[in-house]
Amino acid sequence: MPQGFQLRFDAGRASRALRRGAAQGLYLAAEYVLGEADQVVPLDEAALQRSGAASVDAPSLTAMVSYDTPYAVVQHERLDYRHAPGRQAKYLEGPLNAARQEVAALLAAEIRRALR
Repeated sequence: MPQGFQLRFDAGRASRALRRGAAQGLYLAAEYVLGEADQVVPLDEAALQRSGAASVDAPSLTAMVSYDTPYAVVQHERLDYRHAPGRQAKYLEGPLNAARQEVAALLAAEIRRALR
């Protein structure tokens, strides 16, 4: 004799879990990119490196990696500046582009974890 079953899907609960997982994944990804950027950020007295921060705006699902010194943007954009060996301009752009796969994997893992 066939058995019946009933499936209830709570879309609101699934959506909230998905957003929480995405926000957590974005935060972990931003922290990862910050760590990679810290390896190549121009270094003199390390003020620029120490000013680095990763954050997430959960409502808009936007991650941010930033450095907060008066000269951070100039150091990032000026390709003609000379830096110590291993340090470079585009210290955010380069690591972010290089870490695309890792960023995607961190985000996907946290979304999967949230939907369990």
